[in-house]
Amino acid sequence: MSSLYEEDRNYLREIITKRFPVGEEYNYSIALPNSARPGHSEVYRHPLCKDQLFDKIHPSLDTMYKLFENGKTLWPDNDFLGHRKFNNTKSDAFDPFYTWESYAKAAERRTNFGAGLLNVLRNNRFKTDSHNFDQFIVSLFSGNTPEWVITDLACSAYSLGNTALYDTLGPGTAEYILGATESPVVVCSNDKLQQLYELKKNTQLPFLIQVITQKLLTSAEQHYISQFADVGIQLNVFTDVEAVGVANPLPLRTPTPDTLYTISFTSGTTGNPKGVVLHHQQAVAAVTFSLAAIPVEKGTAREYVFLPLAHIFERQVLGLYFSTGSACAFPQSSSPLTLLDDLTVLEPTSFINVPRVFTKFEAALKDKTINSDPGFKQKLASYVIGKRAELVKKGYTGKSHWLFDRLVTNKLRGAIGLSNAKFAVTGSAPISVDTLNFFKAALNIGFAQGYGMTESFSGICISNPYEVDAGSCGPIGITTEARLRDVPEMGYTAQDEGGPRGELLLRGPQMFKEYYKNPEETAKAFDEDGWYRSGDVARFDLKGHVFIIDRVKNFFKLAQGEFVTPERIENKYLSSCPFISQLYVHGDSLQTYLVAIVGVDPIAMVKFLSKNFGISVSNPLAPDPKEIVKLMADTKVRRVLLKTMNQAVAELGLQGFEKIHNVYCDIEPLTLEREVVTPTFKIKRPIAKKFFSETFEKLYSEGSLIRDTKL
Repeated sequence: MSSLYEEDRNYLREIITKRFPVGEEYNYSIALPNSARPGHSEVYRHPLCKDQLFDKIHPSLDTMYKLFENGKTLWPDNDFLGHRKFNNTKSDAFDPFYTWESYAKAAERRTNFGAGLLNVLRNNRFKTDSHNFDQFIVSLFSGNTPEWVITDLACSAYSLGNTALYDTLGPGTAEYILGATESPVVVCSNDKLQQLYELKKNTQLPFLIQVITQKLLTSAEQHYISQFADVGIQLNVFTDVEAVGVANPLPLRTPTPDTLYTISFTSGTTGNPKGVVLHHQQAVAAVTFSLAAIPVEKGTAREYVFLPLAHIFERQVLGLYFSTGSACAFPQSSSPLTLLDDLTVLEPTSFINVPRVFTKFEAALKDKTINSDPGFKQKLASYVIGKRAELVKKGYTGKSHWLFDRLVTNKLRGAIGLSNAKFAVTGSAPISVDTLNFFKAALNIGFAQGYGMTESFSGICISNPYEVDAGSCGPIGITTEARLRDVPEMGYTAQDEGGPRGELLLRGPQMFKEYYKNPEETAKAFDEDGWYRSGDVARFDLKGHVFIIDRVKNFFKLAQGEFVTPERIENKYLSSCPFISQLYVHGDSLQTYLVAIVGVDPIAMVKFLSKNFGISVSNPLAPDPKEIVKLMADTKVRRVLLKTMNQAVAELGLQGFEKIHNVYCDIEPLTLEREVVTPTFKIKRPIAKKFFSETFEKLYSEGSLIRDTKL
C-alpha cells in the first residue's frame, strides 16, 4: 500500500486543508478491465485507485496516535472537547453554553492519564502473577464523554488496545467481553458502578481488578470504595489517576500500524458477540476514506458527537474530526429527548446521525410547515419548500436564495439548531429518498448516505451530499475495492438488467483481518481470495454507485412456493414510509401472504388519525403512546394504514406476494429490553419470531386486510 500524497511533512496543513475531499469529479466507481470471474462481477474501485488502493494520506501519518498529534500540532489552541456543565450557572440545569478544552490540553491530559493508568495498575493491591501490564485491554463503559476520548487517546499513545461495553448490552454480554479479553480495568461513568459491582460479585472475572470512574464520587457513592474492595476491585477517580501520571510520568509507547487499536464487539443476531479486531492500519484507512469523501471544514468545524462511541461509526467520525482540528461537543445525555436542546446551543457545522433521528426531525418540520393547519404560513412554507425542491433537482442544493432563506429556510434551520450546518450524513439503516430530498429542500443543506460495517471500520462508501440523484451510498472509497458474488437462489447475478446484483464482497487496507479468538468465524467470513463476505446484497448502477437492496440467507418460503427475503421488503417500506420507524416482516410456510409488526411515529399518527378518521387525541403535541396504540388497534385504522404503506411502495418493484397484508402497530415494538434486536437494531429473527408468535397467530386468524375475503 502507499499514501495518497507523498509530499514532505511541511505540507501536511496544505494537504489536509486544501486537497481533501478529493473532488466531485470523482463521484463514480470504475470496473477494472478483465476482472470478472465466473459467478462474480468485475472488481470496482475509486477512479483514483486504478493501480492501487490507499491506506493513509501521508507516509508519516500511519497511526491514530500520529493523526491526533498532527491535529494537535496544526491547531493546538483550537477547541477540542466540549461539554455542558450541570448545576453550574443555573440550578438543576445545564449551562446554555459549552465549556471547552483545547487540543493541547487534551494531549496533556491524555499523557497524564496513560501514565497514571499504568502506575495505578502496577501498584494495584489485587494484582496477581497472571496479570500482564505491558499488554492488556482497557474497557470503556459509558456514554459519550470527554473522558471517553481521553482514555482512547491514552490507549493509542501507550499502545494499549481497548474495547467498549455498550450501554444497551446486558450483564451476560458484558461478562462475556470482560472474560474473553481478560481486561483488568474498566473506565466508566458513575451510573455504571452498581452494575459493575454486581457483575464482579456474581461472576468469575479474576482479571478485573480496577475500576476508574469518570467523575468525582458523590457522598452517596463513597460506599462503593469499600464495596469494590470486598470483591477484589480497586476504585479510583479519573482525575486522581491523572494526578498519579503527573507525579509519576512515563515515556509514551507509540504504536505501529500493526498495533491493536480496538476490539469492537458486534452483538450478532444469535449467540455471543463477535469481537472485530481492528489495528491502527484499519483505523487510519477509515479516517483516510472519510477525509477523501466528507467535506468537513478544516480547523473551524464544530461537531456534535452524539452516536455512541461504543459503536465503530462514531469512532471513524471522531478520527475525522481530530484530524481536521474540529471542535467535538458531547451530549448532556444519550437520550434523543435532549438532542434538540444541545443542537440549538452548539449549532454544529454538519450533522451526522441515524435515519430514525432524521425521520423524527422530518415529521416535526412537516408538522410546522407543509402539514400544518391551513392558512397563510402553511401556504408560504409549502410554496418555498416546493420551489426549493425544484432547485434541488437542478443541482442548486446549498446555494442561498435571499427571499426563501429569509421567509422560511433560516427559521427552520434555527428551530433545530442547524443554522450553521452545511450538510448532514446518515448511515446504518435505510432512509427514504423523500426524506433526503425534503431536508435538502426545507433546510437547503446537503445530505449524504453512507455504508459500512464494524468489519470495515464503518464507512467505505458515501454519496455526494449535493448530488441530484439521491438514494445511493455513493461510489467505493479510496481504501477499499468491491465486487459482487452471484446469489442465484435469490435471483441476483452479475448479469442482471439495470446493473450487476449480488452479495457485496470487500477487500483492502480498511478491512479487518480476524475475529477475536474465533478462527472458525474468521474462516467463514472470507473467501479463498481474501474477500470479506458482507452478507449484504448490493447493486451497482452505471456510475458505479452502491445500492444496498437485501440480505443473503434471510429468506423463507410461503405456502404457494414463493421465496421471500424479509430484509429487502422491510427496507422498501422503511425507506418509503417516514411515518413508520420500525418494521418486522413475517411469513409462514402454511400461509400465502405476509404480516408485520410495525413501529409507528406517534406524532405522524396524530395527523394520520385526524386526516383519515377525524379522530383527535388528548394531547396532539405530546401524544400518549398508550392512546395511540389503542386507536391503531382498530381494524379500520390498520386497513387504511396498510393501504397507505402499500401505495408508498407501489412503484418499487415488489411482487404481490411481497406486499404486507396485516399489521400489528405499536410505538416501539422492537426493543433491546425484549432482546428482539441487537444494539444496532438488527432484528434477531429467531428470537423475534418466538416473542411475537401469539401476535402473528392473531394476525393470520384475522386474515388479510387488503383482500375481500378472509384467507
